[in-house]
Amino acid sequence: MFTRLRIDYFMFAIAAGLALFGTLMVYSASAMISQRETQGATQFSYFYKQLTFTLLGIGAMYLVSRFDYRKLQNEKIAYGLLAVTCVLLLAVFVFPEINGARRWIRFGGFSFQPSELAKISLPIFLAFFLTKNEANVTDLKTTVIKCVGVLALLIALIFKEPDLGTAIVLCAVFSTVYFAAGANILHIAALGGSMLVLAATAVVLAPWRMLRVFAFLDPYAHADDAGFQVVQSLYAIGSGGILGEGYGMGPQKLFYLPYPYSDFIFSVVGEELGLIGTLAVVTAFGLLLWRGSRAALTAPDRFGMLLGIGLITGIIVQALFNISVVISIVPAKGIPLPFISYGGTSVLMTLVSVGILLSISERSGEAPVDSKIAEPAVHRRKARRAYR
Repeated sequence: MFTRLRIDYFMFAIAAGLALFGTLMVYSASAMISQRETQGATQFSYFYKQLTFTLLGIGAMYLVSRFDYRKLQNEKIAYGLLAVTCVLLLAVFVFPEINGARRWIRFGGFSFQPSELAKISLPIFLAFFLTKNEANVTDLKTTVIKCVGVLALLIALIFKEPDLGTAIVLCAVFSTVYFAAGANILHIAALGGSMLVLAATAVVLAPWRMLRVFAFLDPYAHADDAGFQVVQSLYAIGSGGILGEGYGMGPQKLFYLPYPYSDFIFSVVGEELGLIGTLAVVTAFGLLLWRGSRAALTAPDRFGMLLGIGLITGIIVQALFNISVVISIVPAKGIPLPFISYGGTSVLMTLVSVGILLSISERSGEAPVDSKIAEPAVHRRKARRAYR
């Protein structure tokens, strides 16, 4: 048993604030597109959907934060959630392509993206399995091969959609959690090398990916084809200056910048809110990283620590990836900005992830009561005091 602490309202406010801010930016970026698609009937179609899922997500985040995360340390839950994720990832191939990809299960006017669920099911499985096999973390046959096999299955299904960006995020989550669990550094290096080889092979064998790499090296030479998105994104961010053009006043979203409400919404932030706005968003993610990492590192047990590390890694790596694409630090790849980009599944699953982090934080190692499982948190706290 542990004494429950107060909910981390600071982390709650950061996540809720980013999601609500994202809803406003989705409206700004999609209003004219919505009007065109509905033949002038409404400019709120994207906004209403995003607002609905944002409010549902904030409610779900609070409810999950009140749930004891240790109940997830269950074989039926860990394997069951993983199985459901795989079934849903297979189900996407029944539905027609959208923009050349099969990533969504569609029903009515809504859609569900199973790859977003994978960002939760993989950390839960890894935290459960690596806690259960704590004494054999470095054993190839008992632990390493089985964990890599699960990762390979998820990546294969997601890559087939195709969705290279999410596959890279899952690889980052896996590597971080496994390293935190005490993996052999040679195993991590071998896995990292294999991932790089597979990624390079995927790029070489796909002409459109090679074209994106060339466009990344010199986007303005490919401004009319593969580099169009990045060039328009750079125009948007550059024209924003320090203070921006003003909310709703950015011209690049008016049918110049592709997908301004989803993958390139950070460009709209830069154009309309300027350097101040973009720095505020980056700072918010930095604060979320601090609170999420704090929750993980002060967790009362190994399962909570590994789960927290996996969840916060997935959110921050995805944010860094998206922002890096928008400012042309890495080659263009479609991946949403957590909390902010348009997408009901993305905002809902991300807020649920924060809810689990809040649950871990609420039961952190500040007030253990008669439990051997709390000893790691006690020792960490004593060590910090000794260091001070």
